[in-house]
Amino acid sequence: MLRILFKHMNTLVDKVTEDLYVLRVDDRETKYFEALWSIPEGITYNAYLLVGEKVVLFDSWKAVFAEKFLETLRKIVDPRDIDYIVVHHMEPDHSGSIPKVLEENGNKAEVLGHPLAKGMLESFYGIKPKFKAVKDGEVLEAGRKLRFIYAPWLHWPETIMTFIGDLGVLLTCDAFGGFSIPSSIFDEENVLDKYLPYVRKYIIDIVGHYSSYILKAVDKLKSLNISPEVIAPAHGLVFKNNPSAIIDYYVKVAKGEPAEGKVTVVYGSMYGFVKKAISVILDELEKRGFKPVVHAFTDKVQASMGDILADVIDSEAVVLGAATYEAEVFPLMMYFAELLSRKIKVSKPVLVVSSYGWGGVAGKRLSAKLSEAGFNVVDVVEFRGAVRDSDVAKLRESVSKLIDAIKG
Repeated sequence: MLRILFKHMNTLVDKVTEDLYVLRVDDRETKYFEALWSIPEGITYNAYLLVGEKVVLFDSWKAVFAEKFLETLRKIVDPRDIDYIVVHHMEPDHSGSIPKVLEENGNKAEVLGHPLAKGMLESFYGIKPKFKAVKDGEVLEAGRKLRFIYAPWLHWPETIMTFIGDLGVLLTCDAFGGFSIPSSIFDEENVLDKYLPYVRKYIIDIVGHYSSYILKAVDKLKSLNISPEVIAPAHGLVFKNNPSAIIDYYVKVAKGEPAEGKVTVVYGSMYGFVKKAISVILDELEKRGFKPVVHAFTDKVQASMGDILADVIDSEAVVLGAATYEAEVFPLMMYFAELLSRKIKVSKPVLVVSSYGWGGVAGKRLSAKLSEAGFNVVDVVEFRGAVRDSDVAKLRESVSKLIDAIKG
């Protein structure tokens, strides 16, 4: 591992390769990424700086860290010496500090990005920098050859990547990134096992709706004969020891490849009726050699939607349990079903369990919602009030149907 040139509290600077620096800030303050996803694990923002014949800044940090970003930049170069700023993706966690950088730079730097980025810079920040739209495949001579590659919908339409060919570095912004604050900058073996589950969560929560574009981007890189020696994303670890590992992992998650025996069980239970039914299903799954992962919404616990989705993507099957609530589905379970339909684009076998007091609705609604989204609903078990012996028999039989669907 290369020596860390600068480390102070939550900021780190290191050399990625000759002439290329990573500037990382660790964000432990954001509790809900995109105001939606619970991330107690935190997140990093990684910007990059190429210092040579020309000085090129790639992205920045969230606006709340703008002053700290400038302070960190100054440890390497005078911001007035920056010649180019490459905007890979306009989401404010990456572009938020650019206005401050341009202000200190005296607006001398030329800003490079996708054609859509110009209007977004103006509308987001009220600035009109010297902007040049780059074409897909365009090469800029900046001491090093910078090749710009369009990567749409990873995860906005204006996303691009930069390949620095003579350094073998691919700067990927949100693609190949992950949640959490890794203990190292680079992909050391001792951090990967802990890090990759946060990558899976990040892929599904952030890019999941456009997961097919992950596969398209990887195929595009292969068609361009780009085989990077370093993958440098804007969140999480920089992969320089084994860059193919993160590409392969992204492909695996995008395809929804399951872990053998894993079944994700998600339920909402207000007064314990649904929980009782789920306990029967868990018992039957475990007896049959499966390893259920359970997420619940009860009066004691509230599961993280992002964590549930991360578990679903590499499960062999899914079990959903929900009561009827005000002649509808228990709200948190309906919200989860909506997210499941939006974020998981790989069909999984699903078993639906539902309780009701005076009229059964939840099971039918969940089944219809998930079937419409392409999931294989193998059975719906509805029961009134408490679980009885006859219901237990149906629940165990439904697990057999689910296992049959898993085996295909």
